Amino acid sequence: MIAFMLKLLIAHFIGDFVLQPSKWVEEKNTKSFKSKFFYLHGLVHLTLLLLLLGFQLKYLAAIFVIVISHLFIDLLKLKFKSKIGEQISFVLDQLLHLLVIFIIVNYYYPFDFQAIEIESNALLFVLCLILLSSVSSIIIKVLMGKWSLLEDVNTDSLPSAGKTIGILERLFVFTFIVLGQWSAIGFLLAAKSVFRFSDLSRAKDRKLTEYILIGTLLSFGLAVLIGLAYLSLS
Repeated sequence: MIAFMLKLLIAHFIGDFVLQPSKWVEEKNTKSFKSKFFYLHGLVHLTLLLLLLGFQLKYLAAIFVIVISHLFIDLLKLKFKSKIGEQISFVLDQLLHLLVIFIIVNYYYPFDFQAIEIESNALLFVLCLILLSSVSSIIIKVLMGKWSLLEDVNTDSLPSAGKTIGILERLFVFTFIVLGQWSAIGFLLAAKSVFRFSDLSRAKDRKLTEYILIGTLLSFGLAVLIGLAYLSLS
């Protein structure tokens, strides 16, 4: 049961975050279901589910329901996004996708609290890596989207440097939690603060300081939550 659920979650997060370029999202926002990327997105999820579930006939109905419901939920998100805002629509969209997955899992394997097998433990680790990288990056980007600073478009920065730094720091935090080295997380946070001191000293008001603090705390907070979840489930 747990391995089945983890495979569905991995397929979902890879399809929705890792293998969905910004170009696809932008065109879907403007053309909705008329965009070819709307259907390519569904095809990506279909392919991932088939591969991860090993093309087993008993799961074909589940795959069909997940893909069709995924496209329908995405369509609802595109329709109501302008009315309820990007952040709320993003959260509701993901919650509905996850709800469908859990209903499917419960249909095939009624929930119990059996121990996680070796295969499930490996899948859980893979899922955590996906959550720490692309998924967390997009979550932070969406949550921080209502604020914009000139530093966001600074041409002096390396391409995608901020995103890469965020992924690396979350991987370090996750590793430290798994190893039980909580003090190292404090050292990492202090080290990052020292390197960002020059940015903060250039700020003429509190906006940049607050922006950096919110982004950093979100990044570390997500890494801690994922790390604790891994320890409790593994």
